[in-house]
Amino acid sequence: MREKGVINIYGKVPMNIDEKDFFREATLRICGSLEIEKALHQCLLYVRRYVPATHMSFHVYHRERGIVETVAHAVPESGRALSLSSPLSPEGRRRVEKQRSVRIRMIDRLGDDPVCSPTAENLRAADLSAIVMDLVLEKKMLGIFSVFNHAGEGFTPAHVRLISLLNRPCAIALTNSLRYRELVKLRDLLTDDNRYLQDELLRMSGEDVIGSDFGLKEVMEMVRQVAPTDSPVLLLGETGTGKEVIANAIHNSSLRKNRPFIKINCGAIPETLIDSELFGYEKGAFTGALSRKRGRIERAHGGTLFLDEIGELPPEAQVRLLRVLQEKEIDRIGGSSSIKVDIRIIAATHRNLEEMTEQKKFRADLFFRLRVFPISIPPLRERKSDIPALVEHFIIKKSHEMKRITVPFPSPDAMERLTAYHWPGNIRELENAVERSLILNAGDMLYFKEIGCRILSSGPRGLSGKSRQILPQTLPDASLELDAVMARHIRHMLKMCKGRIEGERGVAQLLNIHPSTLRKRMKKLGIPFGRSTGEAGKKRKISSAG
Repeated sequence: MREKGVINIYGKVPMNIDEKDFFREATLRICGSLEIEKALHQCLLYVRRYVPATHMSFHVYHRERGIVETVAHAVPESGRALSLSSPLSPEGRRRVEKQRSVRIRMIDRLGDDPVCSPTAENLRAADLSAIVMDLVLEKKMLGIFSVFNHAGEGFTPAHVRLISLLNRPCAIALTNSLRYRELVKLRDLLTDDNRYLQDELLRMSGEDVIGSDFGLKEVMEMVRQVAPTDSPVLLLGETGTGKEVIANAIHNSSLRKNRPFIKINCGAIPETLIDSELFGYEKGAFTGALSRKRGRIERAHGGTLFLDEIGELPPEAQVRLLRVLQEKEIDRIGGSSSIKVDIRIIAATHRNLEEMTEQKKFRADLFFRLRVFPISIPPLRERKSDIPALVEHFIIKKSHEMKRITVPFPSPDAMERLTAYHWPGNIRELENAVERSLILNAGDMLYFKEIGCRILSSGPRGLSGKSRQILPQTLPDASLELDAVMARHIRHMLKMCKGRIEGERGVAQLLNIHPSTLRKRMKKLGIPFGRSTGEAGKKRKISSAG
């Protein structure tokens, strides 16, 4: 039986081949492609003219894990890239790690060798013989190159001599290929991150915080205090108050501003998908998992994770999120190991989390971990001094989106109407009101006449829009006396209907009242109508003045 150690004495080269020609031709093939499986296949087709080789493989040893990873394997028909891991036994690890120099050896049967047998089993080559060569550059072991043959058709020292000539070219080819793979992987990750972040940025609010010097002055002071830290922040406020804008301001003022800002709307993700969206999954974890997917928490690594509507998070996801906060690690679905994550948590909700914890609808331990630094954002009705600046901001923004040539401005009485309204929908409602006014008013001035009106539908025809009516709402700070409310309401309707009382678009039809009854009511309330509002009225005023 042939010795399994180092071959120090080489036989003659078969067929009297010139070693320089062999080295050149084999090198051109093994270094001819960054796709190592293609290069390995071409090298095998050339080498087997002179060496009885049936398979070739490249392997990498991962010392920290004690495994040999097969990265490429070639047979005469084709080559393929792999990522096949083979754990070594303690004896196998000891043998690999104690060697200090280049070594090439012949093995009669791979299954009998403590170092090669795990890999041979995975490649179904335990009964084959092989030439195994360590690839070393600058005294650093880079990997292993192996050439297989059928059992009983062993190699000779002359074959070993030829294979030994390829140590440096194989080492360079393997190194280049591994680096290329890593670059491709990083490029794909970067492309994926950029695409995701661009989509998120399109949905995000503007960077400017309108009202930072007025209604939001105290809030912005708290933002400046907490931004430089990594402490969790809990944003509290009604729907539409701009919690996402404040979260974005905290991120942009922090040391993580150049890292990802990932938003998760906890109420918008279906409960069945929440785990895969937050934590990601491994390939094959479930039906349809055709490739590995990183979750949003993993995407936020190094940056900020914004959990909007945290009160909508399902109980099971609350448990897993608590672990993220405590251990700073996640487990992908179908994964076998934990992944460390470095993230800063900002949560937001319009719900009363304290009440929810008392009702056992939200975990108390998660609530206390999130409420390290709570910030309450006031509703728009408590910061009406910000309305003019907000209106100007939204007019410019929406005019640009609607591609209007000129930017309009509010009419003199419009701002009074805007500040008198109580804005139950807060800033989001104000933004929508600006957009609606831009649609209704094509000129250079916006009137906001629809502010304070509510849309009603009567009967089944309301679904088609044919029976929709717009009725004004009573402003809360106006007089609430019955006659005053009626008079204000009728005057507003007259203005909307351009003074028309009767007919299809008249006030009487909208108010569902007979025209004569409406006139009597108007006369009683002192509201002019008919001729009293026209030229006759003007003449009477002139004659009385004379």
